[in-house]
Amino acid sequence: MVSQQLTVASAGRRRAAVPPLAVFLAKRLVQSVAVLLLVSIIVFGLLHALPGGPARGILGQQATISQINAFNAAQGFDKPLVVQYLEYLGRLLHGNLGESYKLNQSVGSLIGERLPKTLVLGALSTVIALIIAVPLGVWQAVRRGKVADHAITAGAFIAYAMPSFFVALLLIIVFSDTWDVFPPLAPQASTLGGILADPRALVMPVLAGTIATVAVFSRYVRSAVLDNLSEDYTRTARAKGVAERRVISVHVLRNSLTPLITMVGYYVPVMFSGAIVIEAIFNYPGMGLLFWNASQTSDYPTELGVVLVIGVATVVGSLLADLLQALADPRVRGSIR
Repeated sequence: MVSQQLTVASAGRRRAAVPPLAVFLAKRLVQSVAVLLLVSIIVFGLLHALPGGPARGILGQQATISQINAFNAAQGFDKPLVVQYLEYLGRLLHGNLGESYKLNQSVGSLIGERLPKTLVLGALSTVIALIIAVPLGVWQAVRRGKVADHAITAGAFIAYAMPSFFVALLLIIVFSDTWDVFPPLAPQASTLGGILADPRALVMPVLAGTIATVAVFSRYVRSAVLDNLSEDYTRTARAKGVAERRVISVHVLRNSLTPLITMVGYYVPVMFSGAIVIEAIFNYPGMGLLFWNASQTSDYPTELGVVLVIGVATVVGSLLADLLQALADPRVRGSIR
């Protein structure tokens, strides 16, 4: 009996010795792997849901029965679905996303060439949006109910309601056609260095992705700051005579950034969906334009490869957001125990 009690106590000590952050991260990793498997199943199902099957969808309606049978045999589409999925999963684990039969190139190489450019475009838009949105949201919260707050709120709603293609076209009309300040086309270089070497042509694509993002992030910051302004610790700091600027910058702002961190991670799929439209309008040579061109030519392997990469990016973004939130707020990792 005593030995059993000692064993239970020892196990309890071992469990207690595991850092909460490690437990939190392990659970999130398991969940992320499960979601990635689900994404792979969905993409695999979409491939087989093509009209007439994957062979007909890839080869086109003009393909003969013999061509379809030969294609199915060569690609393994004549095997049972379970075997096909396991082989498909094995190829994915080795980085093989299939072949683009329209461009005669592997989907992985096509995405590898375009993805860094899309990431640069999205990163620039997000960073600029954060630089603008955080002080703007704090400024609105401090001046809640005043004319400036109502005016900025109205502007934010209008900016958020405008679709990406309308914002992009409006920028072209104003800054290219009317004032001739920026070129209507994005940089057309084939390398990332060439893209960054033409910052003037990058302005409008980045600005098109920034406007709606500022509207969303500033609203989140404003709401979070208003919640923290009513907390007991804020009233205590003010009662102790702490300067209002220090109360806002040190106490309120730090605690208000936690929901924004989460929002940035979950904004990854929105960034990619907006990039499809923005890159198509400005002819920016990124992954969004690749997806747009693939949809125009019925290049299904490329389309599904891009969808898979977006799904992976969404899961990774959510995982990083949860991790950063756990590091910033101990209550988050404590809630999983």
